[in-house]
Amino acid sequence: MIVRPRHHWFRLLFVWRGSVLPQIIGRLALILAVSVASLLCSDWWLQHFPDSALSIPPFTLMGIALAIFLGFRNSVSYDRFWEARKQWGMLLVVARALVNKLLSVLPDENHRALREQVTRSVAAFAYALKHQVRGTDAAVDMAKRLKTETLAAIDDKQFPAQVVLREIGKQLVAERRAGQIADMEWLAMDRSLEQLGEVAGACERIANTPIPYTYRVLMNRTIVIYCLLLPIGLTTTLGWLTPLIATFVAYTFLALEMVGEQLEEPFGTEANDLALDAMCHTIECATCELAGLEVLGDAPVVRDYVLT
Repeated sequence: MIVRPRHHWFRLLFVWRGSVLPQIIGRLALILAVSVASLLCSDWWLQHFPDSALSIPPFTLMGIALAIFLGFRNSVSYDRFWEARKQWGMLLVVARALVNKLLSVLPDENHRALREQVTRSVAAFAYALKHQVRGTDAAVDMAKRLKTETLAAIDDKQFPAQVVLREIGKQLVAERRAGQIADMEWLAMDRSLEQLGEVAGACERIANTPIPYTYRVLMNRTIVIYCLLLPIGLTTTLGWLTPLIATFVAYTFLALEMVGEQLEEPFGTEANDLALDAMCHTIECATCELAGLEVLGDAPVVRDYVLT
């Protein structure tokens, strides 16, 4: 997630870090080179092939259609991004509610160890889910927050978050059978556990169901071919302004495509993806503060205006 102060509109024109320009600068350079070559060769081409000259109107129609397709694609990508953000917001709410219920139901000193273990496990659930949807190794974060027997249970598991959730449920069920948790209190806690599972399932659905690859190929080919042909159509009308106008139009289309690609995978580590490291730290801070525990993880640091 990009974290930058709000700048004046004029300064925004020159922002480098936090924009998608570094990712598309190579393609823009190619289009600029094609524009210059088209301009230099236009007189020779029109002299030998006068009937093959291109003009602006066909590119105008193509540009409108392409803008509509890009808008649709970016809307779909943002829907995925916003759905993922809502799920992680719900994870914070439910995790805090579960710890609150536990502290209210078992406030005595005899259950201090249980409260600490469950609170750590709730934070571990968030970290396990983060690593699961990102496809990274959760061993370090799990070792800080879980007991040895729980670590053994999640070893080499494909869905470690669900295993952590199951272990939390086992601990609470044991207290219920011991008569420490009443039926109504157990139903409230059980509902919170179900909601955590629902959040994990929704995140897995988003992570495992990308936008169809064929659609991405189609958009990429169409944009690149359009941007490469555009200078040829502009040369006969704009002359030496062709490199400037063609490169600017190409920047608009390529930047929109790049933003859509980054939003499409909200759980990644690109600049416009969700800051899952920061969200996990926030969840741990919120739950540990309620339970009076020390936060084990360090707060994520913003690097080059990007928070992961």
